Order: sequence, then structure tokens, then C-alpha cells
Amino acid sequence: MTIGRAIVIVLDSVGVGELPDAADYGDAGANTLAHVAEVVGGLNLPNLEALGLGNVTAISGVAPRQSPIGCFGKMAEVSIGKDTATGHWELMGVITSNPFPTYPNGFPDEIIKEFESRIGRRTIGNKVASGTEIIAELGDEHLRTGCPIVYSSVDSVFQIACHEQVIPLDELYKMCETARSILVAPHDIQRVIARPFVGSMGHYTRTPRRRDYALPPPHDTLLDLLSKAGGQVIGIGKIEDLFSGRGVSVSHHTSGNLDGIDRTVAAVSTGQGDLIFTNLAEV
Repeated sequence: MTIGRAIVIVLDSVGVGELPDAADYGDAGANTLAHVAEVVGGLNLPNLEALGLGNVTAISGVAPRQSPIGCFGKMAEVSIGKDTATGHWELMGVITSNPFPTYPNGFPDEIIKEFESRIGRRTIGNKVASGTEIIAELGDEHLRTGCPIVYSSVDSVFQIACHEQVIPLDELYKMCETARSILVAPHDIQRVIARPFVGSMGHYTRTPRRRDYALPPPHDTLLDLLSKAGGQVIGIGKIEDLFSGRGVSVSHHTSGNLDGIDRTVAAVSTGQGDLIFTNLAEV
């Protein structure tokens, strides 16, 4: 069978059950989709239900179908590690054998001092935190001092949060490029992430102008192979960032999930792309 075109849409972080190593990451018992449905009193997803979503796992409001119109199933990640890039790479043929480093107690002094020296500013934060919680906690201090907020998560990420009126986007992006150049083995963190935000004291919100600076895949992915064969790969959302731009013919960064869906529909409707690869991150 010849497949002329493929559309891959990733609902980032929407899981349907734990993997055997879930406890290693504090995720024992995880089932994001089922638990969200339970908390909100059930989901109404008639199109996905018709395709067979309710046959994958028990979801309140989404019934299993006797004869779904689509194929359905669960995939278990083979790669070692838990982060966005590792999962996307595996979908496109790269298995990660060694997990990228994480920093549950904050980044070591050698990283922070080098980063501060290179950007000419002191930093604040340096701990594992939720992105919305840390700007609520340290946003006022950031406004007063101009110090970038540096933090991590359970994933292998070095995140830099700055108010757009304190540190302009171009400067924030340059800071991320600087961090990316510093973070090499043994501190080869998978992604550096720009986290711009706006608002006034006590009332901050993150903006869609985030940017990811990922390590490049260690070898060719399906995106590279398809592009080298003359195919067109359209990346929507942060796909270009996750693959360091490799193998992506056309990239559309998005302002949110609805924008990502609209751009995907537009590409499908106009016949663009041999592969349309979309990441929807706002879950």
C-alpha cells in the first residue's frame, strides 16, 4: 500500500495510562485523559469517540464503540527518559538510550555562574517549579531587579522567564542561545526554553512567544529522510524547535492550540505537505 500523505497531531502531555517506569518520575497511576474527564464530570468528544478514543481507555463521557470508524490503540515509549523532545524524536525514528540530565535541586553553581557572567545579569529562582507559580512568586522581584528567572521542571529543561517590558524578546532569545551553548555534556540538558510573560505586580500571564532550543537529534529522523527524498514536511507549533529545524521544509509557530488546529486544517485543505506534523501544547 502506498501512502501519499500523513498528518500527525500530538496532544502534548495527554496520556492514557502509566508506563512501567512511571514511578521513576513520580507518575505512578498517571492517566491524564481519564483523570481530566473525571474531574470535569465527563468529556463530550463525539468525533474522537466515533474514531475509537473510548476504546483506548475508560473515559467518562466518551463511550467505546462496537465498530469505530478509525483505528485505535496505545503506544508505549521505548526510549529512556521523559520529555517532549524524546517522545517526538521516537515518533520519527530516534530511540534515546540514555536519559537527559534533570536537576531536582536546581542547577549547579558552575552553570549559573557561567550563565550570569555571559549575559551580564544576576539570576533568581534556580529551582524546580511550575511556570505559572514561579512568575507569581518571583515576578515582582524580577520587575524590581531586572534579574531573569531561571528554573527547571521534572523534565530536562533550563527555562528562562522574563517580563517582555523588562527584558525584550530579542534579548531573552539571545540569553537562551547563550544557555544552549553552555549546556553541553555532562550538562547536556535537552531543551532551553524562553518563557516570556506580561502583566503587572501580582497579575502575570505567560505569552505565546515562547521558544524552545533543543539539542539536535543524534541521527537522521523521518523528517530528514523525507526532506532529502524531495518531500515537503510542514511543522506546526514547536515542531521546528524540537528537531532543531532539521528536516522541516515549512514551519508555522502558533499562538495556541486553536491557531495550531486552524493551520493544520489550512494545510490539509490546500494540499500542502507530504507530512504535516503538529504539536498542540496547551493542555
